[in-house]
Amino acid sequence: QVQLVESGGGLVPAGGSLRLACAASGLTFSNFAMGWFRQGPGEERELLAAISGDGVYVYYKDFVKGPFTISRDNSKNTAYLQMNTLKPEDTAAYYCAAAPRRMGLPGPRAYEYEYWGQGTQVTVSS
Repeated sequence: QVQLVESGGGLVPAGGSLRLACAASGLTFSNFAMGWFRQGPGEERELLAAISGDGVYVYYKDFVKGPFTISRDNSKNTAYLQMNTLKPEDTAAYYCAAAPRRMGLPGPRAYEYEYWGQGTQVTVSS
């Protein structure tokens, strides 16, 4: 079966960096666009960044452009989210998700993604 496993979350001081990884199995990784979402307490899950299956197309939510970078290594079936200059308001559970689309990107809604990881917590201290 399909599994997405996030890693790399943790506690970091404001201004610090984290690199999240999402290891995928049970699917042809390059045929799936990958997205990184986050969800804070009492908030809706929101898309931060997405990358097409072939890595050509990327999308960023406006407020993460610059500090965050999404990437993928199809030879390792892994997607990444590099997060720099973290702020306390970045504290949330972070999720990776996969949508069946090799080229182009799905829309930004969570329902457009078929498979989800269990999430990894990111806490940024002030």
